[in-house]
Amino acid sequence: MDRRAFIAGGVALLAGPLAAEAQQAAKIARIGYLATNRAANPHLPEAFRQGLRDLGYVEGRNVVIEYRDAEGKLERLPALAAELVALNVDVILAPGTPQALAAKQATKTLPIVFAIAADPITDGLVTSLGRPGGNATGLSFLAPELVGKRLEQLKQAIPGVSRVAVLWQPGAAPERTEKNILKGAEVAARALGVRLQFVEARVPADFDRAFSDMTGARAGALTVLPSTMLLIEQRSLVDLAAENRLPAVYPQTEYVDVGGLMAYGPNVADLFRRAATYVDKILRGAKPGDLPVEQPTKFDLVINLKTAKALGITVPQSLLLRAEVIQ
Repeated sequence: MDRRAFIAGGVALLAGPLAAEAQQAAKIARIGYLATNRAANPHLPEAFRQGLRDLGYVEGRNVVIEYRDAEGKLERLPALAAELVALNVDVILAPGTPQALAAKQATKTLPIVFAIAADPITDGLVTSLGRPGGNATGLSFLAPELVGKRLEQLKQAIPGVSRVAVLWQPGAAPERTEKNILKGAEVAARALGVRLQFVEARVPADFDRAFSDMTGARAGALTVLPSTMLLIEQRSLVDLAAENRLPAVYPQTEYVDVGGLMAYGPNVADLFRRAATYVDKILRGAKPGDLPVEQPTKFDLVINLKTAKALGITVPQSLLLRAEVIQ
């Protein structure tokens, strides 16, 4: 072997490990996580991380998550979304409708995955469920469809109720979706023979006034509409419902975990876990516009019997048999 051949062979031997190392480094995915308030429900980002782990991702080894948190101030979302775009992450997880809309405003090219969009088509996130088009896809929360079902179950739990307060946050969903949710409540109420009292709460400082309005109007029960702000303030709302002795049905089980009477809806933690599968497919080369939006097929009815007892409510056995019961 002459000197040139020896050197060439040595270079090739060195190049092998270097190429492998470079290839390994190239496999580190960067995910942007646009949150409204991670501290309020830490189990949800953990559910997403668990979904990634189930798919073989290890933080610091083959994936890095860049977090941007609005800390409950939704007006900060557009700037935080722009920060993630500037970081040139591979994909943005924007769990709910406000986050996803902020992300879409910030980029028309980077892939976006949502986990709990209220109504993706009406909200303007996708053009259709089967063929989303554009740069966003994910999972739907079915907010308009489920408000009537919650009223129905509240009526089953308290058969004699005739007036139900509806607590909602104006602007929590885009205008058309918001109208559909409110209309769904009215249609269900007419069918059930109950009267509704719509009570607004734009910020947490409105809660005391809102509950005073409910009791002043002799509301016999309460339903809470989906809202990021209301979810963040779940403990305050549950405490006020208890103080005012108002049986309440909520859109997410997180309210029942802190003492709420009952909740009905998709398992939100499961939706966050499943969002990881969308992120994985996109990191492997799939286009978000080609990935159909998934609608929930499993719904959780959860009832807190301790709270029912404190309110003097005997929940019918027919309802308990369909529910997950918290003693």
